Amino acid sequence: MIATKPYIREQAVQYAEAWALDRNPLFFNFTGRGGNCTSFASQVLLAGSCTMNYTPDFGWYYISPEDRAPAWASVEYFYDFITQQPAFYNENGGLGPFGREVDGSEVFEGDFIQLADRTGDFYHTLVITGFEPGDILICANSDDALNRRLSTYNYASLRFIHIDGIAVEIPDDNCFDALLSGEAILVNEPSSNRNSTRLDLPPEEL
Repeated sequence: MIATKPYIREQAVQYAEAWALDRNPLFFNFTGRGGNCTSFASQVLLAGSCTMNYTPDFGWYYISPEDRAPAWASVEYFYDFITQQPAFYNENGGLGPFGREVDGSEVFEGDFIQLADRTGDFYHTLVITGFEPGDILICANSDDALNRRLSTYNYASLRFIHIDGIAVEIPDDNCFDALLSGEAILVNEPSSNRNSTRLDLPPEEL
């Protein structure tokens, strides 16, 4: 069963500020191979969601430099995955972060900005880490930036990506059928380190 959980923006921002001027050794550094900005944005998004989507080609995941989704490190594919995920989630049970393109007044810390050139090609992904009067603070890789003001960038246009939530899979704990038929009681114990337990009653206790 699919449910949603909140995007933990505090964790996303903490990660962005910790690694904006460095590189986490868990991930390949794409600087010199198209840029590391969107891979960095994906890492930030992962820090605030802890959920990947392993759908081949159309998912959002990183296992190794050779085994990763296009959306992990590509500006356009990152945008497509995030903004198309709600429809995919509803129709196909897709997991992971989902959101939408919004106006600049609707973004929060942990959301994203993508910059475009005069031809309309989007080439850079930035992480929003704070706000100042009339300006937005960002972190980024490739052109490394730690809480840099957006107003210092040169770009032709931009778009804002707001993360609405995270689609996650949870166990289906519906006890009704087993309970109605007299076969079993399905118990969810309160301890967080235990899973659902099936208690089959012997015939003499029925």
